[in-house]
Amino acid sequence: MKPPNPTSLSRRRLLRGTAGAAGLAAIGLTSEQARAAKDLTVGFIYVGPKDDYGYNQAHAEAAAMVKKMPGIKVVEEEKVPETDDVSKTMESMIKLDGATLLFPTSFGYFDPYVLKMATKYKDIQFRHCGGLWTNKDPMNAGSYFGYIGMCQYLNGIAAAHATKTKKLGFIAAKPIPQVLINVNSFALGARSVDPTITTSVIFTGEWSMPVKEAEATNSLIGQGIDVVTCHVDGPKVIMETAERRGIYTCGYHADQSKLAPKGYLTGAEWNWITVYKQFIADAQGGKPIPNFTRGGLAEGFVKMSPFGPALSEAGRKNVTAVKAEIMKGGYSVFKGPLKDNKGNVVVPAGKAYPETAIELESCNYLVDGVVGSTS
Repeated sequence: MKPPNPTSLSRRRLLRGTAGAAGLAAIGLTSEQARAAKDLTVGFIYVGPKDDYGYNQAHAEAAAMVKKMPGIKVVEEEKVPETDDVSKTMESMIKLDGATLLFPTSFGYFDPYVLKMATKYKDIQFRHCGGLWTNKDPMNAGSYFGYIGMCQYLNGIAAAHATKTKKLGFIAAKPIPQVLINVNSFALGARSVDPTITTSVIFTGEWSMPVKEAEATNSLIGQGIDVVTCHVDGPKVIMETAERRGIYTCGYHADQSKLAPKGYLTGAEWNWITVYKQFIADAQGGKPIPNFTRGGLAEGFVKMSPFGPALSEAGRKNVTAVKAEIMKGGYSVFKGPLKDNKGNVVVPAGKAYPETAIELESCNYLVDGVVGSTS
């Protein structure tokens, strides 16, 4: 193996967490559990910068909490492409740092890179953020993910209370099922408040394309939208552009309220510490780590950003009331009769698909009220 360069080493220097009583309480461990905890080195790998106000930051914020857990060493590397570079990073963490539990967080890391490393290092545990693992894959690998569509539904409710034009905007990377579920959930949330509201979607074609994201935001504003949300890796440019143009925003991935202090309504956030704490406790206790893990708002895998000053009291009450219903479990956003934006029935009358429904895993449509195309 080619030795890592000094820059790589400086980015991934070992960090040992020390936690006092407050830190233990924050991560849900008692003093007795802390003393019994087995030392463990955990690696986190990000495709972009850790401070992107988006996908990577959401994972990095959880990693920062992991550092406070007793008996844990954390190694991290950011800006690792979805190429063989991630294989080299994983191997370096294993051989140089002694990591035995790795979290390669980007979608494109899994096949073939995680699969190859898991086959090569059978004593190392690999858990990938995404929905790609099956029981045909190595058993020392696995996947975890969260149902964040419910949070986008709540975003849509907030947006409906803020819009004056009844035109909302959504900037998305690629029309894959998970993205389409978010677009549709946002639109359905808004239409639950006012059925005349429309949502226009623009797909940029890439997870991170700041120039296109800025252009899309300005284009939507030119079409009369006055609230925008998104599903891209780093929402920073979208939030800042919208704030400069004087429209409202709903966040995604992490809390972007600092980027839009006037227009931020609320946001859909990941809460990855829930799953990381679970996996690390299993590893320290010598228990098998689940191969397939999912959870939503009720399970604490996702959360909502605090309300911004721009959201009205009526909007706050509506979002809070619906969130309380979702927290009870079994809440369905996709309820029949529901048509797509081409007039085809996608959810029959009498049917309701909760976020865990297998039918949503192949979502390839935009619902009625969404202006745009998946092609």
